[in-house]
Amino acid sequence: MTTAAAPAENAGTRPLTPPPVGPSRTHQLRSWTVFGVLVAVLLGTVAAMFMPLKPQAIGCAALVMMVTLLLLRLPVALTMIIPSFAGLYALRGEKTVASALSSLPYHQVANWTLSVVPMFVLMGLLMWRSGLTANLYTVARHWLGWLPGGLAVGTNVAGAGLATVSGSTTGTAYALGRIGIPEMLKAGYDRRLAVGAVMVAGLPGQLIPPSILLVLYAGIAEVPVGKQLLAGIGPGILVAILFTVAIVLYAVFGKDLAGPDRGRSTEKVPWKEKVTGLGQVWPIPVLILVIVGGMLSGIFTATEAGAAAALCSVGVLLLWKRKTGGALRALADGAVATVSTVGAVFLLLLGVEALSRMMTLSGISNGFADLIAGWELGRIEFLLLMVVVYLVLGAFMDPLPMMVLTVPILIPTLENLDISLLWFGAFTVFMGELAILSPPVGVLSMVIHSIAKDPEVNLGRNIPLKDVFVAALWFLPMAIAVVLLLIFFPEISTFLPDSSSAG
Repeated sequence: MTTAAAPAENAGTRPLTPPPVGPSRTHQLRSWTVFGVLVAVLLGTVAAMFMPLKPQAIGCAALVMMVTLLLLRLPVALTMIIPSFAGLYALRGEKTVASALSSLPYHQVANWTLSVVPMFVLMGLLMWRSGLTANLYTVARHWLGWLPGGLAVGTNVAGAGLATVSGSTTGTAYALGRIGIPEMLKAGYDRRLAVGAVMVAGLPGQLIPPSILLVLYAGIAEVPVGKQLLAGIGPGILVAILFTVAIVLYAVFGKDLAGPDRGRSTEKVPWKEKVTGLGQVWPIPVLILVIVGGMLSGIFTATEAGAAAALCSVGVLLLWKRKTGGALRALADGAVATVSTVGAVFLLLLGVEALSRMMTLSGISNGFADLIAGWELGRIEFLLLMVVVYLVLGAFMDPLPMMVLTVPILIPTLENLDISLLWFGAFTVFMGELAILSPPVGVLSMVIHSIAKDPEVNLGRNIPLKDVFVAALWFLPMAIAVVLLLIFFPEISTFLPDSSSAG
């Protein structure tokens, strides 16, 4: 999901099918066996929900059904809606379900704060279609190539900028992977450092506005969208800085990891060319300034900032496509994709609210809060526990399912422990980003591996999946350091929203 396009992918219309199988008969048999077990678990949970059980047991059965449907690769929105309404029916009967169906769709979506969603989605899609990728990478390389590991540092900074305006971590990695990996391999970089630099490049992008995941979290937690977006800026900048520091340290202290001269670029770029290059990527800082500066100063609400940014992105698209043509087609495609994505996002929010109601009626949310209170965990102990929980969930789930599964349950506990919901939004989104990076099921790792198998990318060198996982693990300690800094210094996230008038 992670992304402007991710909601559509996750909440789309994928059919209920067994996992894809290869030519091996043993593999095919194993896949169908797993599929059969999941279907059996699904039928068992349905039966359990209509037995004379306690409300908490019915709620737990609904959650098991949800996870099972996720593993069966049903769209995320439906994995919440189906068990939620089944649980409501089992708990309170037909009238409760009829009442929820008649009121939830309108009241959950007819919310002024959610009007920012189509604006940010349209902006991200149009900026992505304008074709800034190669220019941004070149500019970052020219300005940062003097550092140890300069090519990798440039890739990291370019990725942060691209992910910010595109809203797609995997899309950023895909674009940069085809450009950056061969360039670093040519310069003598170790293949693991080359792959790792591309993998982590887009992670800050879901924290720095505009971030669809933060907007979705704001809808789930019912906090102001503008303040939630501002809460991601500090952590996003921190992530980009620490990953850059990690790359420099690997280049300086890692034997031959960055090739000759510790990865510093030997290319002499005239200052005139450097300054001219900035003119090719000006839309990115301008859009960030419009969004962040407008909200922070109080000139724009979140929706107005999104509308202004979307309007600017239309102008950028028309300007960038004036020579190559196809601007109107790109604009039309972006508009159609926006409608599809926003519909998927709103369906997802409907599922979240239905799940939240079901868990409240079953007593799971309050029961979990009481359990944590019984353990007498403080704020820091609870958050360290959640780091472990999210790392475990992240091995098997994408960011979006992690968020919708945990946040509605955790809100009463967060309030009891006086944990800022705005801060927890940034924390949750970043932990979700680690989910797509971490082995053994990290989606981002699989995407990078598929790119690295292309001979034009790997330059004839074998880059096995093991090396991709090793590259991810190289950067995991720095990611954990980010999380610990956020836990012990929450002001990194809360300073900007507390000092702004954004709504």
